[in-house]
Amino acid sequence: MPFLIAGVLFWSFTHFLPSVLPGLRARLIERFGAGPYKGLFSLDIVIALTLIIVGWRSAEVVPFYAPPLTAGPWVLVLMLISIILFVGSRMPTNIKRRIRHPQLTAVIAWSLAHLLSNGDTRSVVLFGGLGLWAILEILMINRRDGAWVRPQAVPLNRDLLTLLLGGVMFAALVYFHGDLFGPSLLGSF
Repeated sequence: MPFLIAGVLFWSFTHFLPSVLPGLRARLIERFGAGPYKGLFSLDIVIALTLIIVGWRSAEVVPFYAPPLTAGPWVLVLMLISIILFVGSRMPTNIKRRIRHPQLTAVIAWSLAHLLSNGDTRSVVLFGGLGLWAILEILMINRRDGAWVRPQAVPLNRDLLTLLLGGVMFAALVYFHGDLFGPSLLGSF
């Protein structure tokens, strides 16, 4: 469990740095350049993910609470929403006109889906920790950036493409979840 906790904390603090200390970020970029700063940031994320993966695999599964839902329809709907929001955050869509932080909102939906269907301590650390990070990140970014300026509308075909790509990614995730992450979701429908 220590590696998992360290990974979630390292992930969080690495992402909090630009929001909490934008001046430090600016000084680092000025001193070393944007490329090396992005490289160091990426290296930190790889380290955090490595700690999370090693920690998840080595952590003992200890029941903490009785999950209110199994990996059934409501959890799958949350996951579909999460994936669509994530895809929509990476391309020009009208989702960005409705939701200021679609990628972080996707993490919150992902976290909630997993907390509703998993009641063990390592799930609480991983999904609860990253969900809490996403909520705090939204608050810090909003405080730093001030009022939200909504992006311009884009053609609806961009949204349809987002839904299509999100649906394909969701189907692949459901199909391969058992191979990649343990429990199979194929019997959840």
